[in-house]
Amino acid sequence: MHPRARRLAVLAVPALAAAGVMLPAANGAAATATGTAARSAAGPRPAVHEAADTATEQRTVKKFWTVARMEAAEPLDAPGAGDRHFAAAGSTTGSTPADAATAAASASAARPATAAPTLSASTLSAAATSASTSAAAARVSSRTSGSSWTAGGTVAKTTGRVFFTVTAGSDAGRNASCSGTAVTSANKSVVITAGHCVKLNGAFHANWVFVPGYDQGDRPDGTWPATTLLTTAQWNSGENMNYDVAAAVVAPQGGKSLTDVVGGQGVAFNQPRGQQTYAFGYPAGAPYDGSRLVYCGGRTFDDYLSSQDQGLSCGMTGGASGGPWFVRFDTRTGSGQLNSVNSFKYSFASYWMFGPYFGPEAEAVYNTAQKTALA
Repeated sequence: MHPRARRLAVLAVPALAAAGVMLPAANGAAATATGTAARSAAGPRPAVHEAADTATEQRTVKKFWTVARMEAAEPLDAPGAGDRHFAAAGSTTGSTPADAATAAASASAARPATAAPTLSASTLSAAATSASTSAAAARVSSRTSGSSWTAGGTVAKTTGRVFFTVTAGSDAGRNASCSGTAVTSANKSVVITAGHCVKLNGAFHANWVFVPGYDQGDRPDGTWPATTLLTTAQWNSGENMNYDVAAAVVAPQGGKSLTDVVGGQGVAFNQPRGQQTYAFGYPAGAPYDGSRLVYCGGRTFDDYLSSQDQGLSCGMTGGASGGPWFVRFDTRTGSGQLNSVNSFKYSFASYWMFGPYFGPEAEAVYNTAQKTALA
């Protein structure tokens, strides 16, 4: 992520690669597709990075992640002050929404062009008011501001913690954590997470593993090393917050693929905004410690300040990055359609979480990942 940001540490058979694709959760329901025909080869092309793609490397990575290292892994530190961050390492004390325009206007002047568009102070002032109004409405329908998920179901098995070693920037050499989700896919081995959970400061992370169903240190369904890491071209080239999306292809364990063991959630692209949404993750910044699955629920609102993302009233902190946002979520079964991930917060509004819109770029990451051969 760019220097002024603080860390929040929030596919498929070719014929399904169409606008509005929705892959079902692993319940046997037929996939549906709306929109136009499949995208051509000229469409978005994600960045692809080889990770632990040999059996020897996979054994080494699994051995690296001892219980002690997992417990010690923390969200990435903030390299400096900024107007937004990847879920703060601690619970950020945010100013009131009325302060939003001043803070955002001050920071936007120095924001790289690869980030969200720069807005004028007057536009930011009006946008802050509009965003506050929208967020207030969202909070009214919010079910929680960050509570432990105790209902079980598919989400408790498919959501997990992501662990990795940062390889570049001020956090190089640090073991850190994010969140991720096992999704239905042609190769049964795809995890969806945030872009900064696979690459940051111009370099892909090392020792990347997914631990589904992580629960207070327990790994009920094993540790799954990544053979391939993928992210959008926009995140790869400039760490653009609007495209903070990634996927990992993980190696089979014990002769079984990931979704054969834990199941998979559906994925939806190019969907209407402003839907009722449930967000999940493993926040590790205070007051959380990364030991439990946490969730928020409410109706999303557009970010009118400096990104094209959607927002959700949510108090999750660092480590929740990459956790799933579901539309059409069934609280009885724990299944839904993954439609974004936990990405960032504004320093002046710690009570809002933002996630990227799942459009063609996110869809391309998913489709490339699900067609990747297993190592």
